[in-house]
Amino acid sequence: MLKILKLLKSSWAIMLVVIALLGLQAYCDLSLPTYTSDIVDVGIQGGGIKSAVPEAIEENYMKAVLYFLDDKGQKEVLDSYTLVTKDSVSAEEYKDYLDKYPALEKENIYVLKDLDKEKTDNLDQIIDDPMLIVGSLGMEGDATAKLKEQVAKLVPAELQKAPLLAMIISLPKEEANKFLEPITKKIEDTPDSLKSQGAAAIVKYEYQALGMDTDKIQTHYILFTGLKMLGLALIAMISTVLVGFFASRMAAKLGKELRGKVFRKVVSFSNSEFDHFSTASLITRNTNDIQQIQTMLVFLIRIVFYSPILAIGGIVKVLNTNVSMTWIIALAVILIITIVGTLFIVAMPKFKSLQKLLDRLNLVTREILTGLSVIRAFHKEQSEEVRFDEANRDLTKTNLFVNRAMTFMMPLMMLVMNGVSVLIIWSGAHGVNNGEMQVGDLMAFLQYTMQIIMSFLMFSMISIMLPRASVAAGRVLEVLDSKVTIHDPVCPQALLPDKKGYVEFKSVDFKYPNADDKVLEDISFTAEPGKTTAIIGSTGSGKSTMVHLIPRFYDVTGGNIFVDGVDIRELNQHDLRDKIGFVPQKGVLFTGTIESNIKYGKTDASEEEMKKAARIAQAVDFIEEKTEKYQTPISQGGSNVSGGQKQRLSIARAIAKDPEIFIFDDSFSALDYKTDVLLRKALNEEIENKTIIIVAQRISTILHADQIIVLDDGKIVGKGTHKELLKNCDVYNQIALSQLSKEELAYE
Repeated sequence: MLKILKLLKSSWAIMLVVIALLGLQAYCDLSLPTYTSDIVDVGIQGGGIKSAVPEAIEENYMKAVLYFLDDKGQKEVLDSYTLVTKDSVSAEEYKDYLDKYPALEKENIYVLKDLDKEKTDNLDQIIDDPMLIVGSLGMEGDATAKLKEQVAKLVPAELQKAPLLAMIISLPKEEANKFLEPITKKIEDTPDSLKSQGAAAIVKYEYQALGMDTDKIQTHYILFTGLKMLGLALIAMISTVLVGFFASRMAAKLGKELRGKVFRKVVSFSNSEFDHFSTASLITRNTNDIQQIQTMLVFLIRIVFYSPILAIGGIVKVLNTNVSMTWIIALAVILIITIVGTLFIVAMPKFKSLQKLLDRLNLVTREILTGLSVIRAFHKEQSEEVRFDEANRDLTKTNLFVNRAMTFMMPLMMLVMNGVSVLIIWSGAHGVNNGEMQVGDLMAFLQYTMQIIMSFLMFSMISIMLPRASVAAGRVLEVLDSKVTIHDPVCPQALLPDKKGYVEFKSVDFKYPNADDKVLEDISFTAEPGKTTAIIGSTGSGKSTMVHLIPRFYDVTGGNIFVDGVDIRELNQHDLRDKIGFVPQKGVLFTGTIESNIKYGKTDASEEEMKKAARIAQAVDFIEEKTEKYQTPISQGGSNVSGGQKQRLSIARAIAKDPEIFIFDDSFSALDYKTDVLLRKALNEEIENKTIIIVAQRISTILHADQIIVLDDGKIVGKGTHKELLKNCDVYNQIALSQLSKEELAYE
C-alpha cells in the first residue's frame, strides 16, 4: 500500500494544504465545546461576567477590597485602576462615564485601565479572595448576623448600626482576621470553579450598584459567544468541503495513474506473462481493485489524517478541563481497540479471499458470455447456470460473512459511547454537587470525550476497510512488479540493407516457461523476400509457436532468429513488429468501422491503398454489398460479420500496412476453397518482393509455395517444394493423402 501511496509524491503541495485544512478543522471542532461551556458557566450562571476583576467599582467598595490586601497587592490594584471624579476628567468624558455608570453622580468610582491578558489574569488572582470576603460580609444570614453581634461590641457606638463590612474594616487587621478566620478558611476550601462563579456574582452585584444594565451585559456575552461558535462552525464546514474536494482529486489522480501504469504494463506483456494472469483477473485488477484503492485513499486523507489530530487535541483539552475523569476515556479507548482488534482478526482472512472470488466470478461470466452459442448448441444452459451460481454463491457467502461481522461493530461502538456518556454524567454530577466542577465544564468534558471516541471510531472503521484495499493494492502491485521477460536492447543494432526481408532460423529451441519438454527443437531455415515459405504439420507440432517467435511474442530459449540480418533480440520491439504484417489464426476486429479496421496498422493509408488491400483479401464483394460500405460499423469483437468476413478483413489489415514480411498463422482456414485460391493468386500477383510465411492445415493452400517446412513433434522432418516432399517426406505424404486422393495429387 505504501508503494502505491508513493505515487502521490507529485501531490505533496496539495497534501500540505489538506493537512493544514484538517488542522484548522480540528481547531474549530475542539474550540466549540469550550464556547459551549463558557455560555453555560459565564453567560448563564455568571451573568456574562468573565472574571473577578470588575471594569468599574465604587470608591467605598474599593477601599473595602484594599483593606484585605497587603501593601504589594494594594499597589497592584491601584495601578490597574483610574479614580474618576467630576474634577479629574473633562466634562465630556465625565458625561460619557455618567451614561455608562449612573452611580458616578453620587459617588466616585474606579475604572479599570486597558490591561493585557497577563496583567488581567494576575489581577484576577490578587483580587479574587478579597472580592469574595467583601461579598460574603455583605450577605444577610445567620452567620453574618451572629458575627455582626460579636464585632459590634468592639467598635465605636456610631458604627454599631453600620453594615458588617464597615464595622470590620474599622478594626485593626489583627482583630479583623480573628473574626474572619471561618470565612477565609471556607473560601480557601472552595474549588476554583466555584470561586470564579461566586466572584462573578459579586461583580454583578457591584455593577447593579453602579447602575449598569447587567441584563444587557449577559445578552451581549451570550450572543457574541454564539456568533463566534457560528463562525467556527462555518470555517470547519468550509475546511471539510475543501478537504473532501482535494482528497477526491488526489484519489482520482492516483486512480488514473494506476490504471495507466497497469494498462501500459499489461500491453508490454509477452504471451508468457499473459499465461500467468487471466484476462478476467487483469480486468478486475485494473477496475475494481484500483477503485478500492481510490475509495480507500479518500477516507485515508479525510479520516486517518484527521483522527489523530482530533484525538490528541481532545485529550489535551480534557486534561485542561478535568483530570479526575480521564480514566473513563482510557476505558473507552481500550474497549474500542478490543472490539476492532477482534473484528480485524475474524474478517481479515475473508477480505483476502474476496478479490479472488470476484476474479472467479468475472472469469465464469466472461466464459459463459463468450461461449453462449456453444452452450446453447450443446444444451448446457443448466450446467453453466450451476457453475455461475456456485461462483456467485461463494462470493455472496464471503461478502455476507464480512458484512455480518461488520454489523456488530456499530452497535458495540454505540454501546461503548452511550455507556461512556452515562459514566461521565454520573461522575460529573457528583463533581458538580460537591462543587468540584461547573455544569459547563461537565458539558465540555462530555463533548471532548465524544470527539476522542469518535476519532478512534473513525480510525477503526478505516482499519476495517484497509485490509480489502491492502489486498487490492497487493494485486495491482503484483502486475506492476511482474518482470517482463521480453525487453528492448540497451543499444539496438542497425538493420542490414542487403538482408532486407530475410527471416532466418538458426538452431532454434523453445520451451514454455516452467515446462520440462521442448516445443521446438533445432529449427533452421531461411525465408527469403519474393518467395513464399509454408509451414505444415499435424496439430500440436509447433507451427503457430514457430511464427509467434518471429515478432517476439515469446523469446527463443535456444538458437537465434534473424530479421534483416540482425538477431531479433538486438532490435527494438516496435521496429521489429513494424516490419511484420501478422494475421492471427483467429480474426480479431475492433469496435469502429471497416475502414478503421483495415487502416489499423497504417492510419495514414490512402483510400486507394485501403481498397487495394480489401481487393487482394477478397473482401470487396461483401463490403460493397453493405449500405455504408467502408463506413459500415463493426461491433465489439466483430460480432456483426461472419467468421470468413472477419478473417478477410484481418488479412486486408495486414496488407494495407505494406510490411516487409507477411505472416499468416493458419489465416486461410476460415475461407472457402474458392476464396482461398483467389486470395493466394492475388497475393502472388500483386505483392512483390515481400517475404510471405504461411502456416496452413490444408495442402491445397501451400501447393505452390517456394519452400514448405514440415514439422512433426517440434522438429523439422521435411523441407522443400510440394513435389520434392511428396517424394522424400513420409509425414508430408501422409498429410497430403489424408486430404487429397492420389489422382488429385498427381493432377496438382
